[in-house]
Amino acid sequence: FQEKMTGTVKERPEFEKMLSQLRKGDKVIIYDLSRMGRNLKHLLEIAEEFKQIGADLKILKFMGGESVDTSTPAGALMFSLFGAIAQYQRDQISEKTRAGLESARARGHKGGRKRKDPKLVEKALKLYDSKEYSITEIEEMTGITRPTLYRYIKERKESETRVSELGHHKAG
Repeated sequence: FQEKMTGTVKERPEFEKMLSQLRKGDKVIIYDLSRMGRNLKHLLEIAEEFKQIGADLKILKFMGGESVDTSTPAGALMFSLFGAIAQYQRDQISEKTRAGLESARARGHKGGRKRKDPKLVEKALKLYDSKEYSITEIEEMTGITRPTLYRYIKERKESETRVSELGHHKAG
């Protein structure tokens, strides 16, 4: 089987065909680890699938260096160690990101984009309600993009529904 697509592409017909025909004792040879999977989790899942089948993997260019053959004890250990190190690095990045976000919130910072000027939003909604202008014209007049306008229309509708439901409950 030969495929020239990168591992980041989800649909890889030749790779899928190869996996479906993989048998105990087979050895899959790939040039570079990045060609095999979309991310570390995907790579480890594929490696585990090979292990369960009883197939081996030979990576000609592993992490920019030597080749690795999982049929040898040293190759299997190296592959596992690099997988563990990569997972540790990913966990560290997540932990630092969480700590940074918490620190920013503690200092009063909010995440995300700033809300649009309420006066512009109101103008855009009035233009929309008038049914005299296209969405493109409203975008040009207010600077509020189509997705943002639709989000505000949806928020307004949900808000009106909640108010209407509250009024209904009070009357009953």
